[in-house]
Amino acid sequence: MMTAPRQPAMRGELRLNEPLTRYNTWRVGGVARRMYLPADVDDLGDFLRTLPLDEPLLWLGLGSNLLIRDGGFAGTVILLQGCVNRIRVDADRVWVEAGAACAKVARESARAGLTGAAFLAGIPGTMGGALAMNAGAFGGETWPIVEAVTTINRLGVVHHRLPGDYRVGYREVHGPADEWFVDCTLRLGHGDVVAEQRAIRELLDKRAATQPTGQPSCGSTFRNPPGDHAARLIEACGLKGHRIGGAEVSPKHANFIINTGTASAADIESLIEYVRDEVERRHGIRLQTEVHMVGERT
Repeated sequence: MMTAPRQPAMRGELRLNEPLTRYNTWRVGGVARRMYLPADVDDLGDFLRTLPLDEPLLWLGLGSNLLIRDGGFAGTVILLQGCVNRIRVDADRVWVEAGAACAKVARESARAGLTGAAFLAGIPGTMGGALAMNAGAFGGETWPIVEAVTTINRLGVVHHRLPGDYRVGYREVHGPADEWFVDCTLRLGHGDVVAEQRAIRELLDKRAATQPTGQPSCGSTFRNPPGDHAARLIEACGLKGHRIGGAEVSPKHANFIINTGTASAADIESLIEYVRDEVERRHGIRLQTEVHMVGERT
């Protein structure tokens, strides 16, 4: 009699009906039907091979640039923050796993005497998210410093890819379908450690001075339209401080929507649509969101 091959034992942690408010920077949203915290990339591959091919997947790093609706996510969340987050510096290259915080990558690179990654200190997310959307801050963008990436697909198969495998634009990246970033190699320059660390501090100071960093938000809500800035258009509509429920257009920076403490995801989504409609009515420009919206409405 033939027996089925043994499934490898999962080394990560599986959580059921996990509340998602603590896993995103807006601090809103429902529950995930399942959440998996992989031990490493091999364990992640083993876990993915146990899932149905049509299982909805949501990959989470620090949960910035994301609005999880109040009805939660009726699928499996893969949480990489605190798990797949190693950083290794070798000469002028930095190998980074997808769950590593961008700000930490900036600090580790500068400490090693490498230049070119200081802008990452201004990105409130992980490298996986930065790769997925070509995140940028203070004039720098992610993909110009990327030398290679590693991805994993639904079958748990790992692929090693080069930047030429992707079409990269402003806040968008298009590549092979149903693959997710698990690590990347960054190529940086050599320079003055003190100057690079000073640049990081100055960027963080500028961010704190101009953005509502102490309040729950997703970072920038809208993409800048060509030749203009979303914040300028929103402010020109007189929308700073405008509220729907517990969601507010930040009085400090008009392209940030903040949770004042009582916002639901529905409040935030309604405010996003209101701002977009007002800007289009007043300026004839339909703003595109940077934030991704996932999950079910209640």
